[in-house]
Amino acid sequence: MAADKSLEFVTGYLVEKALAVDNIFVFLMLFTYFGVPPAFQKRVLMIGIIGSLVLRAVMIFVGTWLIAQFHWILYVFGAFLVFTGIKMWWAAGQEPDLASNPVLRWINRRMKVAPDFDGERLFTHVDGVRMATPLFVVVLLIGVVDVIFAVDSIPAIFAITTDPFIVLTSNVFAILGLRAMYFLLAGMHERFHLLSYGLAIVLVLIGAKMLLIDIYKVPVAWSLGATVAVLAATMLLSLKFPAKAGAGGSAYPFAGRRKERAGQDRA
Repeated sequence: MAADKSLEFVTGYLVEKALAVDNIFVFLMLFTYFGVPPAFQKRVLMIGIIGSLVLRAVMIFVGTWLIAQFHWILYVFGAFLVFTGIKMWWAAGQEPDLASNPVLRWINRRMKVAPDFDGERLFTHVDGVRMATPLFVVVLLIGVVDVIFAVDSIPAIFAITTDPFIVLTSNVFAILGLRAMYFLLAGMHERFHLLSYGLAIVLVLIGAKMLLIDIYKVPVAWSLGATVAVLAATMLLSLKFPAKAGAGGSAYPFAGRRKERAGQDRA
């Protein structure tokens, strides 16, 4: 029994950690787009991690209650994971267009954003007017990103175990190392350009496991082995077949874009 619980924890931790890699690459894209100096990134990541822990704890307890009350919700989770995996496969390798992001457009319409950073402050005053700094915008967007990824990762761990303690602790331990993992992988995202395809396959496999739960209970060891094998294979293939130089487009600092637009408006 203890060995089974340990295996469930390790598998849940590995799945959450693997899905967190995609979070990290999105964080890197946001920091690059907004031109966030490395000295300010630590605070943003810390705020994001704290918010992530609170959010996921709530989602885990809600998910546990739903599964206890409505067993059929497992099929909904499974179908959602399969759909998400297929969608992630088709979207892999494409550079998101942050300029047309609806959340960013909503923020720009609802609040005044300063053109420059003011240290690590989230709000500042420009000509006597209180404004949000670009750092505050990044914090909001990271919160939105975490909500989106939590919707994928929480059902994925419920496919491995429905024990709320295992689900919560595996999530907490995986998230606590997110900041260190970011600085470790920040310069390596181009080297593992095929990893998104591996994550897509993992989501489809976990979703299929959840859909088959009343027909055949896939052993946790098989789930762990398949996850490790798929991720290792995509990482090795990424190293063997490097991404083409110049692929994926380029990002532009947010402050520079705001200044350019301001200059156009004055003209």
